[in-house]
Amino acid sequence: MEEKEKIFIAQALELFMKYGIKAVTMDDLARQLGRSKKTIYTKVKDKNELIEKVLRFQFENERSCIEGICSQGLNAIDETFEIGQFISEMLKKMHPSIHYDLQKYHTDVFQASIKEREEEIYNCTLSNLKKGIQEGLYRDDLNAEVIAKIYMSKIDIVFNPDIFPPSVISFGEVYAILFRYHVLGVASPKGVKYLNKKLKSLKSTST
Repeated sequence: MEEKEKIFIAQALELFMKYGIKAVTMDDLARQLGRSKKTIYTKVKDKNELIEKVLRFQFENERSCIEGICSQGLNAIDETFEIGQFISEMLKKMHPSIHYDLQKYHTDVFQASIKEREEEIYNCTLSNLKKGIQEGLYRDDLNAEVIAKIYMSKIDIVFNPDIFPPSVISFGEVYAILFRYHVLGVASPKGVKYLNKKLKSLKSTST
């Protein structure tokens, strides 16, 4: 992707994150970005293709950031904590209607992106679980493959407005609760002690 196209896709992503997918028309996009619709249609044939490129761009950015965290040599709990913080911050910037809009109006693109993201979540979680077991921070009786699949399957629930209405609790808050639930479920006594110490330290520095 050329640099100019990256800038365009990044700007479109910002608008969708702020206002939602359905609410932003191609006319809105042209007006907000100071471009003509003719220029936009030289880059994408329709809104569906634009959504596809936006999701691909976002996914690659997420993967790059998570790979960066995993390359720091952190222990398993710190690593998954940093990944959780990154995702929680990202979700805070997401308009509540995005998941619904994608599911209803761009189903094929949505399903393809979900499948790819689930594979990434599974692989990342599995790698972290194996690391934690080796470090003694996670229990050594875990079936890492099964737990990684369970965790992967729960991510979609975070965005379900019927279960967690955005007016009551944000995506980021739900994810943060899921993260702690997951870590406490797999941690060894050593890991629980480390996590509690970490959370206590973070609480004291934030007050």
